[in-house]
Amino acid sequence: NIKETQMIFYDTPGSNFLKSTKLNSSKLKINLWSGIDDSDIILYLIDSKTINFSFLYGQLEKLKEIKKKIILVLNKIDLVSSRKLLPVINQINKKFEIESFFTISAKKNIGITDLLKYLKNFSYKSKWIFNNNEISNKDDKFIISELLRETILTYLHKEIPYNLDIETTTFKELKNKDIKIKQNIIINEKRYKKIILGKKGEMIKKIREISQKKMSQIFKRKIHLYLEIINL
Repeated sequence: NIKETQMIFYDTPGSNFLKSTKLNSSKLKINLWSGIDDSDIILYLIDSKTINFSFLYGQLEKLKEIKKKIILVLNKIDLVSSRKLLPVINQINKKFEIESFFTISAKKNIGITDLLKYLKNFSYKSKWIFNNNEISNKDDKFIISELLRETILTYLHKEIPYNLDIETTTFKELKNKDIKIKQNIIINEKRYKKIILGKKGEMIKKIREISQKKMSQIFKRKIHLYLEIINL
């Protein structure tokens, strides 16, 4: 909420699984299109360090069918030279009719204010959906489950399908105010376990550490995160 303006952001799972026929992917499709249908503007977030143009163009082609304003947001500009970004923007803009481009660094809070100011221009008079001090209508277990799933797919989106499930079995506040969290990574093919574990367990360790850090930032507490991979 910015003064008298309320902005609601839907974090959708992405659209690269749209051709999947699996049940869980079908559920994700519903979440994706529901989020898009409910939105006035589509913000497409891109990692500036790892742009896959073939993948990006495929998604933008699909999103063109929606007939809504698309704003491309290039994140992690603190890690990429601005001279390299301009040709990228020009290349994308030649192929697609993008409403606007923004370059940001979420980590260093660069460009966020400009993006929010721009989005505010599209606001309209309406009754607020959430109360002034309300952050989310999702419970803590849902938030941390999505956070872990996002972290896994950030590093393994080429190897692991989007239809993996996360089950949070324990969310407990300890006597010292730390939070103990146990989560199951549920997969439907045995081969994915080896991929998630990584060489000598390095990948699962990285996923756990990054997820644990993000959770700690959200809850402002020390988090003790325990992960288990379950093959159904």
